[in-house]
Amino acid sequence: MGYTSTGEVSQGDNPTETSSVTYEKGGNNSPIPGEKGAVGALEASSSVEQLTEPWDTKSTKRLLRKIDGYLIPFLALLYLLSFLDRTNIGNARLNTLEEDLKLDKDRLQYNDALAIFFPFYVAAEIPSNMAMKRFRPSIWIPSIMIAWGVCCTLMGIVHNYAGLMSVRAALGIAEGGLFPGITYYITMWYRRHECGLRMAIFFSAATAAGAFGGLLARGIIELDGRANLAGWQWIFILEGILTIIVALIAFKAMSDYPQTAKFLTPPERAEVLARLKRDRSSLADEFSMKYFWDAIKDWKIWVHMFITIGVYTGLYSYSLFLPTIVRDLGYKDNPNLAQLMTVPPYIAACICCIAAGWAADRMGTRGVFMIGFMATAIVGLIMLLASDSNQVKYAGCFFLACGIYPNVPQGVAWNGNNIGGSLKRGVGIAMHVGFGNLGGTMSAYLYLSRDAPKYKPGHATLIAFQSMALILSVFMTIYLRRENARRDREYKPPSEYTEEERALEREKGDNASFFRYTV
Repeated sequence: MGYTSTGEVSQGDNPTETSSVTYEKGGNNSPIPGEKGAVGALEASSSVEQLTEPWDTKSTKRLLRKIDGYLIPFLALLYLLSFLDRTNIGNARLNTLEEDLKLDKDRLQYNDALAIFFPFYVAAEIPSNMAMKRFRPSIWIPSIMIAWGVCCTLMGIVHNYAGLMSVRAALGIAEGGLFPGITYYITMWYRRHECGLRMAIFFSAATAAGAFGGLLARGIIELDGRANLAGWQWIFILEGILTIIVALIAFKAMSDYPQTAKFLTPPERAEVLARLKRDRSSLADEFSMKYFWDAIKDWKIWVHMFITIGVYTGLYSYSLFLPTIVRDLGYKDNPNLAQLMTVPPYIAACICCIAAGWAADRMGTRGVFMIGFMATAIVGLIMLLASDSNQVKYAGCFFLACGIYPNVPQGVAWNGNNIGGSLKRGVGIAMHVGFGNLGGTMSAYLYLSRDAPKYKPGHATLIAFQSMALILSVFMTIYLRRENARRDREYKPPSEYTEEERALEREKGDNASFFRYTV
């Protein structure tokens, strides 16, 4: 027995729209999933019984809150663990990691251990997103979590430089798929101008990881000497075990896609699919290598990649070296207090991250926000570079965090909003995040012990990277505004296209005449 809901459907991103959809209630109480994903499931539906269910603003908001409550907190937890397990080496350094592993400071062996993570991390990102598109998120994401949890735990039992390098490389491969994977996953549930806030909340887990990591490391170090293990070893072992436990829960807790979500009712599933179809303009959703090559050849994605490397170089420099920078602001004799002093800047960054995501979604724009936050980060870096006052430098850490962290979800949402087609978007997001993460390799060598306590080369390099990203963001904002204006002049409004006309351009992605960019 099936159901049908009928009524008016409006095109576009109008938040006050009412809509209705046709869906099937099959033997498994869900629309038929197929090779074409969400849109294919909707198109495959049929009905034999009718039920009227209008979706006005109030009911749609209620539906979105339901999805938010089920997805976002858990996704944020997964990313918190990911970021914690890759950056906890900075907290371990404040204990006796370098001394116990006999790392040679003159040969920059600690920096090597930071850097080796990133090339392997980047190499895993595009294959991982394609694999998640091909298979199931509820299997793929928990599986890679178990892999990196094991790697993190193994870092707690290494005995030398070679062992640390090997495990850090393996950790990079295992973690590589999570951030681009979950970012892509979010776009499978929400419309384009609803993704920014969700990505900001999800990414705010990175700022929480910075704050939580300092507090957690401070507590775990009290185990120093237990079972003949140093405090830094307990940091890796316990945080790795925590990741494995959450991964086992994720196998059961994660839903794959809206059309198979057990926490949604059949009408709710159908409405989510219908909203995605309207928002994505009926563009291609199937798996085909053609869309992989479309992403590789899109120059706009490459510009975003260079913006991202400017942002991510600052991100990783900050997260990996903030404990060291704060320690050199007068806390060398009190490393435990230095751990705690890293917490407040992350809390401020978390607030900015979520507030910016909400405001950008509300206004339907992203470029202006990114430009403003890049300017904020540059102000913070100038304070760190130019002042001799520890108080001013510490204030600069706040400006830098509040300028860098919001731009990570803003940037990936901006790029993802402007890529038409499901697989192309998945590959484009992985390219964006992957290239940006190469900045992590450079960041490992920006803040060297010989440059303490002023770290002028590191701060100056980050100013250059942030300035590059700012200039490219201004360029993209101007270009996208002009391109939208050109399409408005030369083509009819997107809402006036019929489904047949849209179908003729479904493989063109964001080059389709009815597609409009987010600026």
